[in-house]
Amino acid sequence: MPIKSKIRTIPDHPKKGIMFRDITTLIKDPVGFRLVIDNFTQRYITNAVPFDIIVGIEARGFIIGGALSYTLGKGFVPVRKIGKLPAEVVRHEYQLEYGSDTVEIHRDALNKGSKVLVVDDLLATGGTALAAAALIEKLGGTVAEMAFIVNLPDVGGERKLKEKGYGVYCLTEFEGD
Repeated sequence: MPIKSKIRTIPDHPKKGIMFRDITTLIKDPVGFRLVIDNFTQRYITNAVPFDIIVGIEARGFIIGGALSYTLGKGFVPVRKIGKLPAEVVRHEYQLEYGSDTVEIHRDALNKGSKVLVVDDLLATGGTALAAAALIEKLGGTVAEMAFIVNLPDVGGERKLKEKGYGVYCLTEFEGD
């Protein structure tokens, strides 16, 4: 698949034994970026998975989500790391492999009952995606589906998301971590 071939792998980043899947080489390539946005657009323009608004996870989810919100004529809402949003927020703390992190969304970002498409670049453990879903649900929204460019199935995030009842769509996957 051309999308997968445009993703650079960097061994031992951020630590030894990790194969980092770097999408910057994909999105800097105009054909690669267009393939990503066109693929997602074709999936969601048919309304097969109806939704009202797109939520992108910091930071690469902003790139994909912003372009997709334009092509689909939908609004875009960022989920950010703690302290980055200026108005009143809702927070969700979640566990990482070593420690914890917190993400936030503006309290007025979603209407109750909103159906939300969550987008990000890569699905590994699923922790950040689950945290984004928790924020959406705290605001009275529901997750229509979660979309990623890359899935790392061996890391287990896809399984965790599906066990929680979330639909997952990925353009490509890499075996191993």
